[in-house]
Amino acid sequence: AYLDNSATTRCYEEVKDIVVKTMLEDYGNPSAMHLKGVEAENYVKQAAKEIAKTLKVQEKEIFFTSGGTESDNWAVIGTALANSRQGKHIITTPFEHAAVSAPLAWLEKQGYEITEIPVDEKGNLLLERLAETIREDTILVSTMYVNNEIHEKNPKTLYHVDAVQGYGKYRIYPKKMGIDLLAVSGHKIHGPKGAGFLYINEKAKIQPLLLGGGQQKGMRSGTDNVPGIAGLGVAAKKIYENLEADTARMRELKTYLAAELEKMEQVEINGPEPEKGAPHILNVSFLGVRSEVLLHTLEDRQIYVSAGSACSSHKRAGSASLGALRLSPERKESAIRFSLCEFTTREELAYTLEVLREVLPMLRRYARR
Repeated sequence: AYLDNSATTRCYEEVKDIVVKTMLEDYGNPSAMHLKGVEAENYVKQAAKEIAKTLKVQEKEIFFTSGGTESDNWAVIGTALANSRQGKHIITTPFEHAAVSAPLAWLEKQGYEITEIPVDEKGNLLLERLAETIREDTILVSTMYVNNEIHEKNPKTLYHVDAVQGYGKYRIYPKKMGIDLLAVSGHKIHGPKGAGFLYINEKAKIQPLLLGGGQQKGMRSGTDNVPGIAGLGVAAKKIYENLEADTARMRELKTYLAAELEKMEQVEINGPEPEKGAPHILNVSFLGVRSEVLLHTLEDRQIYVSAGSACSSHKRAGSASLGALRLSPERKESAIRFSLCEFTTREELAYTLEVLREVLPMLRRYARR
């Protein structure tokens, strides 16, 4: 049972087909003047068109990147550099992925002022604190959250949303929601790894970070990753085709999983109630068992989950989100993240629950020795 879809997803068949086609048949360089180049350029244009449709924005506002990390870095650093005359104040939350928090830490060393808005114990942003914190010199607000009160307080402040986990699970309309910069990664939506995009509102001031041959209107140099971009376009179109039905099914499965887990002893659900929050993610503490021990025990039975966030696990830093939720050390150390997708079945979850019922008493006995 693969239950680690927040870390990465299996590609759609249609994504695989277009990636292979653009590698073996239509393999031209989009910058080339001849027919092979034009063919390749058409794939890039088509992908921009499909993605723009899902967000109800213009095609020219979609810029392709190597993924979520680059998109977030570009949004944060590119905006800071382009708007430093107006101010050097940036607002964020303690919840952000390292792809946002690390560039902000770098900017702090360059003399920018970073303010973190707190969250409540369920992980909700304290919006009144956000409104109070926006100043005349606030150039950017960067959150995973979708909220449009920012421009009312200061119309010049840009709003960046890291939508790596949200895109493909919610309908996100930047123009309506007041979002100026939106970062997305392909491999979280059944697209290829190493491909993503950044939506940049045409009115937003942002500097390019990659300089060279002037591709993508001079905003991101480097030969376009045509197979990645083509695959990303197909994935974006496909994931939004039956969005409501797919997310409703995921939420139903997540709620079933949570209800069954709650029947077990010493099991605590972290974050919002299962019927709220993301439709596909469930973070659970199995008290008395360390996350990594349980992760590897499940792995032996072909069940794949993650401990906290996969991106932070190689640093052994744990999850920033769990830290922000002010959980006890015991709950943090025993937290496992289950993340579902549209391919997840009830049978996989039933099998996972069966294995957990079997291994937990054994692991707790072992831990107490």
